[in-house]
Amino acid sequence: MPPGPTACRRWFPVPNTRNRRVITPLCSRIPGLAGAVNPLAGTILTGQGGRVSVPFPEPTEPAASRAEVLLRYLDFFRDRLVSKLEGLPPGELRASRLPSGWAPIELIKHLRYVELRWLEWGFEGRDLPDPWADVKDGRWYVGAGETLDSLVADLDVQAARTRAIVAAHDLADTGQPGDRWDGADPATLERILLHLMQEYARHVGQLDIVTELAGGPVGE
Repeated sequence: MPPGPTACRRWFPVPNTRNRRVITPLCSRIPGLAGAVNPLAGTILTGQGGRVSVPFPEPTEPAASRAEVLLRYLDFFRDRLVSKLEGLPPGELRASRLPSGWAPIELIKHLRYVELRWLEWGFEGRDLPDPWADVKDGRWYVGAGETLDSLVADLDVQAARTRAIVAAHDLADTGQPGDRWDGADPATLERILLHLMQEYARHVGQLDIVTELAGGPVGE
């Protein structure tokens, strides 16, 4: 299965517009996706507030496989995550409105590393230097030099890597043995993707509430 359009997505500002992005080819710069073509390259998609929007994956829309259905939901949740964060007032990104103390910008780094831990460290069994780089002293962590733009770019690359892994395997394939599983039997790819989907759905729902409290965009 070739990577879908959002596997190659990169957003850049369009001159003389506000809060709009143009989709341009990125596959040549993503390991494992060189040569893939993005059929949406050069087009502008706008959603709420003039932002790029990945459409909701309606259950009635045909899909080539169960894997594609799961990937579409992940694409949608990532898009909503980025849209909500970009719509926040700048001072709210690193502030917290909750007693637990987490800040919105920490969420995007956390979810990127959730994908990395489950698919690259766990399923593929890769040896990663620091699979928990989103956590410091028991809390989510974003360094002072990390920006929303850099974290969005990291998430885009991780999303492309997720699509490449799924394209290379069957949903019934089992992950490689390793430390990620804490002694349990490795999970199948399908179970991992379902877990990732609930992670995104839960955290984007939490961000919905924080965004509304902070005066950011509401609704999907």
